[in-house]
Amino acid sequence: MARGTKTVVYGIPNCDTVKKARVWLEEHGVEFEFHDFKKAGVTEPLVQDWLKDVKLDALLNRRGTTWRGLSDDMKAAAETQSGAIALMIHKPSVIKRPVLVVNGRVKSLGFSADDYAALFA
Repeated sequence: MARGTKTVVYGIPNCDTVKKARVWLEEHGVEFEFHDFKKAGVTEPLVQDWLKDVKLDALLNRRGTTWRGLSDDMKAAAETQSGAIALMIHKPSVIKRPVLVVNGRVKSLGFSADDYAALFA
């Protein structure tokens, strides 16, 4: 990546996948900012920006423990885009993580060393 590139990792610090991504970036000398969902939250404009780059079904993690713990009503509300966005703001743990944003664009959801290596080659 070129100099002046801004990289932001969005996630939760105790998430194993987020930890792997952060370690990979550090070990490869990639400067990045970490945005902690739990402390800094998630806003509707932020999620809307992400949805310009990734599909809602990719961003909303329906496989995680947070999703499985939701009531049927909350899951049903998330079937609409506005309901899913509201859920992600209220319970950011349902967001697939980490969300890797480079220069304002989502480049990766989740973590793959191969994908990161290709991205930061």
